[in-house]
Amino acid sequence: MMKHLTTTDIAQMEQRSRARLINSLSGFKSANLIGSQDDKGCTNLSIVSSVFHLGANPALMGMIIRPDGVPRDTLSNIKQTGSYTINHVSSDIYCKAHQTSARYDANVSEFGEVGLTEEYVEGVIAPFVQESQLKFSLEVREITQLMVNNTIMVIGEIKHIIVDELGMNPDGYIDIEALDTVTISGLDSYHQTKRLARLSYAKPGKELDKLP
Repeated sequence: MMKHLTTTDIAQMEQRSRARLINSLSGFKSANLIGSQDDKGCTNLSIVSSVFHLGANPALMGMIIRPDGVPRDTLSNIKQTGSYTINHVSSDIYCKAHQTSARYDANVSEFGEVGLTEEYVEGVIAPFVQESQLKFSLEVREITQLMVNNTIMVIGEIKHIIVDELGMNPDGYIDIEALDTVTISGLDSYHQTKRLARLSYAKPGKELDKLP
């Protein structure tokens, strides 16, 4: 039997139950750790599931950060330095990654608290996660407050990509399963995936091929 919820039903739900429901509707989301540091050198690490592709030339990525009515160290650091990193979460670090969502004081680094390692690349202010098999640094290009709910959209341009060579195909495709990247559903459910197939470029009247 199918369950039918209306706007009224959703509005009347208990707050946390409503959040779990709405966060689950979009299905699987990417699991990423955002590395940053403030202008005094204090590092921060936070898990974010709202990272999305915006364009390949220039190479742009966006992410959504909740309203800053309460302290948002990641957003504050990005505004201060203009630099941050996005690090894929794999199955061997997902528990540590989830723990970064705890509300640590601004002067406490989540790297040390959860047991992950800072890694630096020359010319990049923000720290990478050493344990991540796919990570990239970005410089801020735009920060916009969305009027519909006051969330913040951060758009960055990719400057450095670091990936285990086993995860990058000759045609440029990143094999996230070879890198053991995990995904998130809802607020707190972590998953490993199983590829069905890569498919050829779709054209009218042409049968699809499965790519190797």
